[in-house]
Amino acid sequence: MADILSVGIDIGTSTTQVVFSRLLLENTGGYFSVPRVSIVDKQILYKSRVHLTPLTGESRIDADRVRELVAAEYRKAGFSPGDTGSGAVIITGESARKDNSDAVLKSLSDFAGDFVVSAAGPDMESVIAGKGSGAYEYSIREHCRTANLDIGGGTTNVAVFDDGRVAAKGCLDIGGRLIRIAPDMTVTKASPAAVRAAADAGVDLYTGMTASRSVLERITGRMADVLTGFLDGRKSLLADALKTPGSSDFDPGGGIDAVCFSGGVADGVYHPKEDLFRFGDIGILLGRAVAASPLMRRYSVIEAGETIHATVVGAGTYTTTVSGSTITYTRDIFPLKNIPVLKLNGEEEAACFAGDCGTVEDKIRWFMGQNDAPLIITAMDGPRNPSYTQIRAAAGCLGAAMDRCFEAGLPLILVTERDIAKAVGQTMHRMLGGRRQVVAIDGVRAEDGDYVDMGRPVMDGMVIPVVVKTLIFG
Repeated sequence: MADILSVGIDIGTSTTQVVFSRLLLENTGGYFSVPRVSIVDKQILYKSRVHLTPLTGESRIDADRVRELVAAEYRKAGFSPGDTGSGAVIITGESARKDNSDAVLKSLSDFAGDFVVSAAGPDMESVIAGKGSGAYEYSIREHCRTANLDIGGGTTNVAVFDDGRVAAKGCLDIGGRLIRIAPDMTVTKASPAAVRAAADAGVDLYTGMTASRSVLERITGRMADVLTGFLDGRKSLLADALKTPGSSDFDPGGGIDAVCFSGGVADGVYHPKEDLFRFGDIGILLGRAVAASPLMRRYSVIEAGETIHATVVGAGTYTTTVSGSTITYTRDIFPLKNIPVLKLNGEEEAACFAGDCGTVEDKIRWFMGQNDAPLIITAMDGPRNPSYTQIRAAAGCLGAAMDRCFEAGLPLILVTERDIAKAVGQTMHRMLGGRRQVVAIDGVRAEDGDYVDMGRPVMDGMVIPVVVKTLIFG
């Protein structure tokens, strides 16, 4: 057994948090099998207080103040950057759309080392939050469809998990900080999304006005109505107007069995507060409105394992393994670090083996729009006994789709769970005329939101050490 110290740094629309965790790793593969190192226990050592994300004006994150904040929390926790063995820096919500998010990530690079460092788009944040809240695990445990609503300061990220698979995702500009209130009830900020919701509710809203509780309740009540209709799959003009740029069209498809809440507003949903304006915004009112809405009666409501800390409570090595029995790489370009994973679902994988390039290309382009990395890994389970025709169709489909999506010179990387990687990878390379480097390995299970490291080949190049890194949630 071994343990490592993991740090999570979450920079959201409204709040910034730092969390330190101790992760216990153990080889769970047994004496007579390939080593499989997994996290078997996790202990949270330190949670920072919830800080307001430092901004300069309304449009820029203050990178210097964020760095000072993180440095101060390291000191309070009694750790230095050199102590940490794993971690994540994640920028989410509206903060991910700020024009200097790259500068913020760069300013924190020495605190994170080789950790996962990323700005998460709204769809990816929906999935991350759903895993952090416990909705993902609940859907697996109960074999059901579970929706997570992560209601933060500026957005509500929604993901539906069907027995552990992401079935739907979407995001609306509904959040607790869209309207800010001074102690004398003066509106100090009215976001465009809040103004739209107010107009739809038949009330005026503008910065500088004196608001009444009844007016704000009408606005938050309308927001709660939109969330209810959103989960039901009902279309509305207001929901369309509040759709977060870059998010997917939400389609719950086969319905929803259970609902879970995370984010800063979630505590107000589960346990409505009396001090309505203690945070100087509409967050508590929004939580009360959701708690009183029909969606609480329409679905089974489960308690979240984490609410405001759901997006990231640390990060670390989730699974370490070596590649399986069939691998191929056309040049030793290793090591490769922190490459985000795009997992094809069952329908997309079937389309791929049928030669449908369009479906795969659309998925890749969507994923690259959600992630700031220029290079990604495409992952799939793979069929059990594919024919040569299927192998050739999949290789042509994957090669063409990735070749069109990636910048020239970047390698094409495929990981599969079943032993088909060598055949697909070699066929991809041949069909592309050798103009792209191809890495294809099997025996690896990776999911959306994971990040993968690949070490230098060992055992005369027969296997590649692989680390699949998953955000470690509460």
